[in-house]
Amino acid sequence: MKKIFIFLIVSLLTIQNSFAEFNTIAKQAFLIDVDSNYVIYKKNEDQKISPASLTKIMTSVIAFDLIKKKELSLTDKFTISKNAWRHSTKGYSSMFIMPNDKVTVEDLLHGIIIASGNDACVALAEGIAGTEEAFATLMNQKAKELNLKNTNFTNSSGIYDGNNYSTVEDVAKLSIYMIKEFPELYKMYAIKEFTWERTGGKPIKQGNRNVLLYKDIGVDGIKTGHLADSGFSLAASSKKYDRRVISVISGTASMAERGRESIRLLSYANSSFDLIKISKNTDAISIKAFNLSDKKINLRPNKDFYLTIPARQSNKIILEAEVTDLIKRSIKSGEKLGILKITYDGKLIGEIDLVSEKNIERVNFFTRFLNSISYFVWG
Repeated sequence: MKKIFIFLIVSLLTIQNSFAEFNTIAKQAFLIDVDSNYVIYKKNEDQKISPASLTKIMTSVIAFDLIKKKELSLTDKFTISKNAWRHSTKGYSSMFIMPNDKVTVEDLLHGIIIASGNDACVALAEGIAGTEEAFATLMNQKAKELNLKNTNFTNSSGIYDGNNYSTVEDVAKLSIYMIKEFPELYKMYAIKEFTWERTGGKPIKQGNRNVLLYKDIGVDGIKTGHLADSGFSLAASSKKYDRRVISVISGTASMAERGRESIRLLSYANSSFDLIKISKNTDAISIKAFNLSDKKINLRPNKDFYLTIPARQSNKIILEAEVTDLIKRSIKSGEKLGILKITYDGKLIGEIDLVSEKNIERVNFFTRFLNSISYFVWG
């Protein structure tokens, strides 16, 4: 193997501004750069909280998963039980469903995601699993599948229960899963208002409780929450210049405070850190071939690689390719022939396989014979 130092060819996906120390008055906070999976800031991230309406993220994920598997459709209708209806009469957030209404899954999801309706959560849970308890079992199975180690669900809405708990880190992990696995369905979280043509009454128009959606800061979700024991919480996701950042906070004192602190977190990520992309479509690295139909083999990274670093520090990144010196056999497209090592500030932070961009065959025996003579004579 030989080493080749190559020029840094990367994409800066953020606007660069000042870098400063950061803190938040939220009792718990978690801030992550999604593509690089880099945790920019954390505070009491594994401390158990009552997730309140952040629970509804998992409720929608269960439905999204079934829709993706074609086991459930947005046009399917569920009959509303008295049990679900009662949740609209107890002072909880509600989409105001009525007993024996037949409501589509799409409307129930809008009621959950936009209006934060507890009644809609129970109706959806009963429609999918028969009972809310059985639905909570599905929620916990998914939490285990996603390795949410500090999370347990006992209901679909987030109504207070000492055994219904999570952490800001687990909520962030769940949110990332939802956005990556169900990108089209996730778009529901960006809807600012919806009107439900309910049975036996005038249509109800309700707005999204996530105030960040109404500000021009790239936010396209996710969910607000509030309970007396855990304060005001908010999971927020912003996408700017193809860069997605997620913040989750809990333990703020008011709606205004949770909005302000969430904006501070997202702004801190975008202004004080750069997301750098090393693209699999970057300029090829060429290595010599012998007795092949091409005299050189072009290599590229087999995947995109992202890293998050403090702003204006890209000069500390070094890319070093270790590749096979001389290839004498047929090569298949995608075959690994080297490694691209990424070093930041003197520390190795990642490696990417370098693979051939196409098939290259050996030449015939006669040509190989002539090439060997030429190599022997001329080197």
